[in-house]
Amino acid sequence: MKSSKREIQSRVHKMPLLTFVDQTLTSFAGLIIFQPLLTKLELKKRLRSCFSHLNAGSIFGHHFILLLLVVHLILGFRRLRDVEYYKDDPLVKRILGLNRLPDVATISRALADADAISVAKAREVCRSVVLERLRKLGLARLTLDFDGSVLSTKRQAEGTAVGFNKKK
Repeated sequence: MKSSKREIQSRVHKMPLLTFVDQTLTSFAGLIIFQPLLTKLELKKRLRSCFSHLNAGSIFGHHFILLLLVVHLILGFRRLRDVEYYKDDPLVKRILGLNRLPDVATISRALADADAISVAKAREVCRSVVLERLRKLGLARLTLDFDGSVLSTKRQAEGTAVGFNKKK
């Protein structure tokens, strides 16, 4: 179908008035909506109880490290080294209650220090948070959908349909 010049082009009457306001929003400003949720769930306190039996010799407690990993996933990052992208972000520091974020080596050491008891307690905290919310919702039915594909997508969803041929 052929289009006319009138359908394609438009007249410019006047330049819109643009104003620039000095704001101090960060790249992760949307994280602010999670702060009341984390506070209401008392997640920091619950995570602290998971690691109470471990030696607290580190500046960053194990509960801070685990909470950092939760925020890390909320922000959409998967690799531990991606902490470098937001290490100076004031909002992330505020959510975690820190003035400085730990570096990757500190996070790795803290994760290596976690024992089986800590992992079991952390799983229990996750389970209790989910079950508390499900009880509050009072759902008549809950459907769990497990993805059974074994094809690794490496974080790319395109081309994962049934019959996908990796060689083409």
